Amino acid sequence: MFEQLEEPEEKKPTDYTGVIIGAAMLPVIFLFSHLGKIEQGLVVSIVLGTTFLAVKIRWDLRKHLWFWATIVLVLAAQLYVLFAVQLPRGWLASVGRLHAIGLLPIGVADLLITLGFVALAGKFFPKGSASDDDESE
Repeated sequence: MFEQLEEPEEKKPTDYTGVIIGAAMLPVIFLFSHLGKIEQGLVVSIVLGTTFLAVKIRWDLRKHLWFWATIVLVLAAQLYVLFAVQLPRGWLASVGRLHAIGLLPIGVADLLITLGFVALAGKFFPKGSASDDDESE
């Protein structure tokens, strides 16, 4: 007759990762907009955003120096290629009116490249006792 009330689960704190990534990309977009290269700025911000997202996904490896070295090397290589390749003026407009959807494949590919290099580096470097350190926190 009386229903047993379930105890409410503990609420996890709100994850503001997306807001932080967006806030970190805004100065980049504003800088490139000021320089008159908004299209290149959007691509640079996508590269930075997906790199931040890859770090968030593999945050369990944050205590390993090889992880951060891999992230820095992959980011440097991607930015080098981005600045070395001259994008045709107005190429973003040719993607379509919905720029975010048009740039989605670039972002997904960039995320997969970054995560792939982290996984590859993980095969060459020992993970050590980072999992033991995480349990003690």
